[in-house]
Amino acid sequence: MLALRSLLFFLGQVLTAPVFTLVALFAMPLNPITRNVLISGWARSMVWWLKVTCNIRHEITGIENLPATPSIILAKHQSAWETLAFQAIFPTQAYVLKRELLWIPIFGWGLAMSSPIAIDRSAGREALKKLVAKGKHRLAQGFWVVIFPEGTRKAPGERSKYHIGGAWLATHTATQVVPVAHNAGEFWAKNSFIKRPGIVRVQIGAPIQTAGMKADALNHQVEQWIEAEMQKLVQ
Repeated sequence: MLALRSLLFFLGQVLTAPVFTLVALFAMPLNPITRNVLISGWARSMVWWLKVTCNIRHEITGIENLPATPSIILAKHQSAWETLAFQAIFPTQAYVLKRELLWIPIFGWGLAMSSPIAIDRSAGREALKKLVAKGKHRLAQGFWVVIFPEGTRKAPGERSKYHIGGAWLATHTATQVVPVAHNAGEFWAKNSFIKRPGIVRVQIGAPIQTAGMKADALNHQVEQWIEAEMQKLVQ
């Protein structure tokens, strides 16, 4: 039964992705925020379809912590779930992602039109400069910026090095950070076709003001908060 439900969800993804790619193409003349809202309709519809087919729902704690102005979200990365659900939970976002994702046929084309911040991870300090320049521009446009500090999905109970990029962007633009923890990997595991029913719990932390902070200190503070919350989510 789990396999059948997961197959139905997958078919929904495959059949609707080209439609929203066309929507993205027709939305090109619109301003970036409006275009992003239209394109992210696919992600929001997939969150609904996931609930219908696989019975995966979510509960949010700390939604009152969200600031009224564009901020930087630094979040745990366990699953493909958060790349969809965050678009239904948070204000209009630009994702920081590896540029190779834009090369994926159909999906990557639509993604490219959603105003992401695509970077070359191998470029080192030059990548940080581009991250700050593009991130500052996106924030000025009214986008929130989403970054997964670990860079890649980690299974529940695992953790990786928190890379400096998100904290670097926040401190170099004096933008507040909203830390986010969740346990989506328990229901939609990395590289797993099978989705298991359950409730994804999302914890949104109080915003961290970054003016005057060093990137290393901010990065450490975010890591400590997220990992402490992850311990609570598995209890």
